[in-house]
Amino acid sequence: MFYPDDDRTPGFKLGLAIIIGLVLTIPLFSIYLLNYDRQTQSREATSSITAGWGGPQAIAGPVLVIPYRTMTSETVAENGQSVTRSRDVRRELTLAPEVIELDTNVRPQVRKRSIYEAVVFDAQASGRARFAFPPDLARTGVDPSQMDLARAELRFGLSDPRGLGANPRVAADGRPLRLQPGGGSGGGRGFFAWIDASTLSGKPIAIDFAFDFRGNQALSLAPQAGDTRWTVKSAWPSPSFGGDFLPAGRNVAAKGFDATYRIGNLALGRSLVSTAEAGGPGPIERVAPPSRDGLPPPVRAEDGAGAVQTAQIILIQPVDPYSQVNRATKYGFLFIGFTFLALLMFDVVGDVRVSAVEYLLMGAALVLFFVLLLAFAEVVGFAPAYVVASGAIAGLNTAYAAAVLRSWGRAAFIGGLLIGLYAVLYILLSLEAFSLLIGSVLLFAALAGVMFATRRIDWGAKRVAEA
Repeated sequence: MFYPDDDRTPGFKLGLAIIIGLVLTIPLFSIYLLNYDRQTQSREATSSITAGWGGPQAIAGPVLVIPYRTMTSETVAENGQSVTRSRDVRRELTLAPEVIELDTNVRPQVRKRSIYEAVVFDAQASGRARFAFPPDLARTGVDPSQMDLARAELRFGLSDPRGLGANPRVAADGRPLRLQPGGGSGGGRGFFAWIDASTLSGKPIAIDFAFDFRGNQALSLAPQAGDTRWTVKSAWPSPSFGGDFLPAGRNVAAKGFDATYRIGNLALGRSLVSTAEAGGPGPIERVAPPSRDGLPPPVRAEDGAGAVQTAQIILIQPVDPYSQVNRATKYGFLFIGFTFLALLMFDVVGDVRVSAVEYLLMGAALVLFFVLLLAFAEVVGFAPAYVVASGAIAGLNTAYAAAVLRSWGRAAFIGGLLIGLYAVLYILLSLEAFSLLIGSVLLFAALAGVMFATRRIDWGAKRVAEA
């Protein structure tokens, strides 16, 4: 039945629905900001959970650093004339191992505080390295007779020494070495040992080592040897392999993963021998913590020359509720648009008047879905929160639509539409690679349906009241 006082044209009703939809963008944007604020609080809580445990860890070494003396010439101006002088300076020769075999066993655990949690790990690293002078050592310009082999340093890098275990063990040709904190005379982070490298002139030196360390979320290795063989095992089921090198082989299962790296110095683009001023930085200077937005970027260790290449493993948590809620909020216009479209069709085609307040109240309920989703996701996880929030809002709008549209049959259509939209949105969030394809097909189908249903409507004509 037509309403005598309803003199609004279909075009006016369409414009009204659009204006109300635009007004609802304000609370939608507020939810986006709320999600960002809760994500920031989560990061701060995670940092407090891992404080004192050890940060994202990058390991490097061992490298053998041998001091030597050499003559350098410099030209200075004296009394308006250039004078060349020679002076004796102390430098360091850094020798990387020919081969290093490193095994790392990572034992992860999830630590919680209130509703927040963080992934930390204990790791055991053990390996063997072989050092030898290259046949072309003379090409470096270092005079072997000027090397102080008795004061050589064997340096190991660890980006956050707070996580280092109590009893690291290092032995040279079977003889235990006494370890010292820090990166040696060059500074840096890690530990080192004094070693007599005089036997290098005759035969290689074999270094055996083992140490425990702790960290959180990320582990990386800065390879330096001629041939680096790194094997990693862990019970964590969701690793992310990144950095500058990927594993040659890996096996990821529900019970954990194992990965094997094989990296040569030709791939690194660096020689086994390098020289620098004495007192330069150690093998590890700094490591940047990974981001929590999606997959973290590569952890970058730094030495004196800047960023070094790394192989990285991140223990990721498969479902980040904040990123999922953030993506879901971006589809808020889809829910408001489709629901308002259904109400508009009932208003224009079905002869049921829908007022601006009713549009606004049902739109507010749709916006509230994302608040409920965020609140429950922090406590019970994203999937259960999605079921609870979508069921609550679909039920609320269906019951309200029954009163607005004066028919449970029409309300059931609204409820079915919302349930279908929530189901499609969950699929879009799960299948990120195909979200654009599915969304575009859905919009095309909706537009085609609306064009068909309204093909004979005169959008500028007023209704004629019936008796």
